[in-house]
Amino acid sequence: MQDWNGYRDVLMSRVGEFAKLSPDSMKGLMMVEQGVTKSGLLDPKVMELIALAVAVTTRCDGCISVHAQKAISLGLTREEIAQAMAFTIFMNSGAALTYTARVFDVIDALPEN
Repeated sequence: MQDWNGYRDVLMSRVGEFAKLSPDSMKGLMMVEQGVTKSGLLDPKVMELIALAVAVTTRCDGCISVHAQKAISLGLTREEIAQAMAFTIFMNSGAALTYTARVFDVIDALPEN
């Protein structure tokens, strides 16, 4: 397994370096984050579970590292996270099934040989 704490530290350092090089893009990203969180309609724990689900399905190690740490800091339990990840696995396999239909759509659309 990876040294996730070290990885996250290096990642955040690199993000900080990028922020200095492109402060306006980072400000824009922060504005988006504030815009989606300020309503308070979703509990921060729920938002972190969504973030983890997206991180897993997009295979983003940086996002996984940051949002897993934040989920724990918000008091989510391993069991709660496991249930969310189980649902993520279920949904991702459902997406694969749905996109499998596209494969056959393409095959059916091919000109006859």
